[in-house]
Amino acid sequence: MAVFDLDGTLADSGHRQHFLEGRRRDWERFFSAAPHDPPLDEGVRLVLASARECEVVYLTGRPERCRRDTVDWLERQGMPRGDVHMRRDGDRRPARRTKLEVLERLGGQREVRVFVDDDELVCDAAERAGFTVVRARWAVTPQSLRDAQQREGRT
Repeated sequence: MAVFDLDGTLADSGHRQHFLEGRRRDWERFFSAAPHDPPLDEGVRLVLASARECEVVYLTGRPERCRRDTVDWLERQGMPRGDVHMRRDGDRRPARRTKLEVLERLGGQREVRVFVDDDELVCDAAERAGFTVVRARWAVTPQSLRDAQQREGRT
């Protein structure tokens, strides 16, 4: 299987980053704006190419409460169908832990041929665990989002 992250990999979340600026981060509005994310062309090309040879699975740090919006977005963008693994509501652990747990569980069931993510710490953890990683460096990830991913365990 090929496992793909969403924000910063397939979805351009740049238009909603302002909700994470400053001291009072507005997570509800940040996630509510996700259905309006434009797709990232390079990520889309890679997921479509991967789908020709692999089952596609999506692994996101978005909370479970965003499932309907997330699945609808994937369908509207013409993304390959696949299971969507999301963070449990209220789980604030860093993405490098939550995503690695899911990757290891998936890898215990089937071969994970590739994992694609934009979060460098998540990629580092996945590589240390023996997964083949493609680092999605085609979108700009602001420092505010990187901080939120690692300190607040939100995405």
